[in-house]
Amino acid sequence: MTTPSIPLAGVIGWPASHSRSPALHGHWLRKYGLPGHYVPLEIAPENFEAAFRMLPALGFVGANVTIPYKETVMELADQVSDRATLIGAANTITFGRDGRIHADNTDGYGFIENLRQLAPDWRAEAGPAMVFGAGGAARAVLSSLLNAGVPEVRVSNRTRPRAEKLRADFGNRVQVVDWVQAGNAIEDATTVVNTTSLGMVGKPELRVPLDGLRPGTVVSDIVYTPLETQLLRVAAEQGCTCVDGLGMLLHQAVPGFERWFGQRPEVDEATRAAVLG
Repeated sequence: MTTPSIPLAGVIGWPASHSRSPALHGHWLRKYGLPGHYVPLEIAPENFEAAFRMLPALGFVGANVTIPYKETVMELADQVSDRATLIGAANTITFGRDGRIHADNTDGYGFIENLRQLAPDWRAEAGPAMVFGAGGAARAVLSSLLNAGVPEVRVSNRTRPRAEKLRADFGNRVQVVDWVQAGNAIEDATTVVNTTSLGMVGKPELRVPLDGLRPGTVVSDIVYTPLETQLLRVAAEQGCTCVDGLGMLLHQAVPGFERWFGQRPEVDEATRAAVLG
């Protein structure tokens, strides 16, 4: 397959119109003066496989994938990265020049890079981490924390069996904490992460006692609507280092953009401003 003179990429979902990825990649394309376009691709489930396989012929070099296709694309890919296999989902697709479809998951990479940028003093080995939630985002965050060297990750989910599945998949550095005990497990954690949708606009608040937070604890919420969730507001009041969720979205896009358009983009304040509109 020859590389198109004007490469195309996009975000595949159902729906996809809400995605901020076109604004993000469009900003980088303009900033670096690169030829190319990045567009939303709303594909109905009944058309998904046929449309997906047609993309390279239409000039697409890759795509991001969002709900509900992050698991489906793994079945269609010729090569799946180890981290996508471990997480059980892919969010970044590259159509190779050899005609092969490569699937990867960069969510964990985005989470850690955001943490390191907004909490530069963060040290993985400093102590245990507390993670709320046990869904796909939790798997990506958990994988990245363990790879970074966090000695223990405590996972708490409203339904305990999903958290137990994470322990089974990721090993004995993962400890499961009952949801009603989650507040107690925060007390000596050096990193606290919310991977649930609780606290998002239109969703219930994260109702976990937060009085165990202390100055110096790094607190991250992957929710970015609103940018300051109740968790981050309380954490700031208690002297914690706060990391909002927008940066995870920005940093997870870096590897894909570099693969598709040949330029490693920088995540800076102008990038955040472009996405926030």
